Amino acid sequence: MGSLDWDVSALGFGAMRLPVIPIKDEKTGEMIYKVNEEEAIKMIRYAIDNGVNYIDTAYPYHNGESEVVVGKALKDGYREKVHLTTKLPMWQVKNTEDFEKFLSEQIQRLQTNPDIYLFHGLNKSRLEKIKELRLIKKMEEAREEGLIKYIGFSFHDNVEVFKEITDYYDWDCCQIQHNYLDINYQAGTEGLRYAGKKGIAVIIMEPIRGGKLAIPENKLETRPEIKNILEKSQSKRSMPDWALQFLWNQPEVSVVLSGMSTMQHVIENVESANNSGIKILNEDELATISELREAYEKYTYVPCTSCGYCLPCPNDVGIPGVLRLLNEVYYWGEQGKQRISYFYNNMAKTKEEIETKRENGDEYEGAAVLCVQCGECLDKCPQQIEIPEMMLKANAIFEDNKKVVDTLD
Repeated sequence: MGSLDWDVSALGFGAMRLPVIPIKDEKTGEMIYKVNEEEAIKMIRYAIDNGVNYIDTAYPYHNGESEVVVGKALKDGYREKVHLTTKLPMWQVKNTEDFEKFLSEQIQRLQTNPDIYLFHGLNKSRLEKIKELRLIKKMEEAREEGLIKYIGFSFHDNVEVFKEITDYYDWDCCQIQHNYLDINYQAGTEGLRYAGKKGIAVIIMEPIRGGKLAIPENKLETRPEIKNILEKSQSKRSMPDWALQFLWNQPEVSVVLSGMSTMQHVIENVESANNSGIKILNEDELATISELREAYEKYTYVPCTSCGYCLPCPNDVGIPGVLRLLNEVYYWGEQGKQRISYFYNNMAKTKEEIETKRENGDEYEGAAVLCVQCGECLDKCPQQIEIPEMMLKANAIFEDNKKVVDTLD
């Protein structure tokens, strides 16, 4: 585990996508989804019984249920078998005192102290919040009091910001999004190696890209380029195994988190982990992964790299965020629209909403509906994306509920 004095399992259990069951809300009559505790606990304990010794959760996962269920799963002697991580919800931290409030609540939910406490979702602005509120000192005080053992951060920004954050403090660990599609996205491979050289343990999230890198066998016909690559490869692996082995092959990777939703996911991922190793992929296998990456690029609708050069938008549109969701909805089509719309609908949609959030010190990201087609972003975009046109497409899909296929060129 980087410079830390303990060994970590190749596979970690990410508790963000636990199995859920639909329940009708008594007040609204709407269907809501609650964690299937019995199944989730079985899955977590099966993973631990089969060698997984790293469990990751966070304050907002499953609307707070995740920490509670993880705490229950770690009863009966399981807590002593694992290293437990949770995270401080940085977007909800308004003052220095919030640190104690959240950590205390999380310890109650978990019914134990976490080993690792991460600043959740660090970016440039949240780094400034850490400095302003002196939150590093709060982390160190919590460590001195025995409430936590290790200090780290999870990350969502560009690689230069990643380096700035990495250099700011003597971190024990960091958590980054990485997979064979995202080698140049956010921290990317460059950030992974940068942290590795500093001896910082690197925890990987989104190894399967939210399921994107795990096309079921019966749906591969819809992605013929990908199917052909898999068939011609000398090595025969499942798609999730290709994605996981790509990460485990790299010496800087400490542990790979998988957000597992079924017992079958756990069984298959444990088997993959048992067959993993550093630098075990041969040239043909590495070539297969490169070809898969190129094939997936053909399904990318907007060539946005989230560089952020288009920002700030004079009308507060969160352009990279909207384009990311647009890419997701074009890839998944109508079947993924409801899930992706949830994230879009959390964006601010009026000037009044933005002003209120500003006054309250809340973080916000503006939706495409705020775009006035001024075109100021066009000259800034190094990819020469027709951003105003893309905002109209996002409006059509997410605001006017038009079918994805009807917005294609």
